[in-house]
Amino acid sequence: MQEVVQKYYGETLTGTHDLQTNACCTDAGMPHYLKPLLARVHAEVQVRYYGCGLVLPELLQGLTILDLGCGAGRDAYVLSQLTGEKGQVIGVDMTEEQLAVARQHETFHRKVFGYKRSNVRFLHGYIERLDELDLADESVDLIVSNCVINLAQDKAAVLREAFRVLKPGGELYFSDVYSDRRIPAALAHDPVLYGECLSGALYWNDFLPLARQQGFVDPRLVDDRPISIDNPELAEKTGNIRFFSATYRLFKLPGLELACEDHGQSVVYRGTIPHHRHAFRLDKHHFIEAGKHFPVCGNTWRMLHDTRFNRHFDFYGNFEQHFGIFPGCGMGIPFTDNSTGSGEQKGGCC
Repeated sequence: MQEVVQKYYGETLTGTHDLQTNACCTDAGMPHYLKPLLARVHAEVQVRYYGCGLVLPELLQGLTILDLGCGAGRDAYVLSQLTGEKGQVIGVDMTEEQLAVARQHETFHRKVFGYKRSNVRFLHGYIERLDELDLADESVDLIVSNCVINLAQDKAAVLREAFRVLKPGGELYFSDVYSDRRIPAALAHDPVLYGECLSGALYWNDFLPLARQQGFVDPRLVDDRPISIDNPELAEKTGNIRFFSATYRLFKLPGLELACEDHGQSVVYRGTIPHHRHAFRLDKHHFIEAGKHFPVCGNTWRMLHDTRFNRHFDFYGNFEQHFGIFPGCGMGIPFTDNSTGSGEQKGGCC
């Protein structure tokens, strides 16, 4: 399938207009402050963009960023502006034709960005085998990937290598395609469906334990949207399978708990993250308004306290006490509670 993917992205696709789903329609909700950065990216690089999400998280100044499956370099060149000349962006891709476009315009972007030296470099290789590229353990602050991990045959290896090269407190922030059920084997070998990022998609409930097994204990969903298939032939093949583009952030924080445990902690956001003066959204379920005490579970506390977000929050509480499962996390005690005399079961679990 690697050869299939290389041919699809190196020869079959000449631009986003060749795609047969809406997976790559990701710019409509782009924040206003990012649009001028995107406008400075070379037109040829932009037309060879095949991402399915926005992989531009907050607070990137000075970071070393690894872009898995960088393609022609659109995200890498936007990240290059966000991390600044003192930071570094490393793009990895297995398709030489895509990398040739990225490298061709490296000098153009350095001049447009006003840098004395380029802060990007592009490596030919496989995202499952980062060790072959001499990427050292704990050498990267942030990893991004945009609609590429689904194309990898060994997704566990991708996550395992990502965990290895990340520094403690770093994160894997990536968008990809997921399905509402496991993909039948017959479809998994369809070259067009695979190239369109559909038949290689993970069933969402297989992704979560897979991530945990590689060390990313508490995956956080940031954003998601349904994907439509515009080609009737492909729609007929996939039948009732539903596909979604979703962005997750996975922190490398050893010691995270498997569930959202309540330790009586809270945070107050200072409103100091650039372009997020009034509120900060950690993920889909944590919208934290500035100046307001926000109760958090132990894992969320650590995602803010033990990472680059630390200086933008005030922290209250510790881990000395435990009050059970954090309210509203979707989990609960499975036993019938008769303490109220009602016999009503509080929370649910299979």
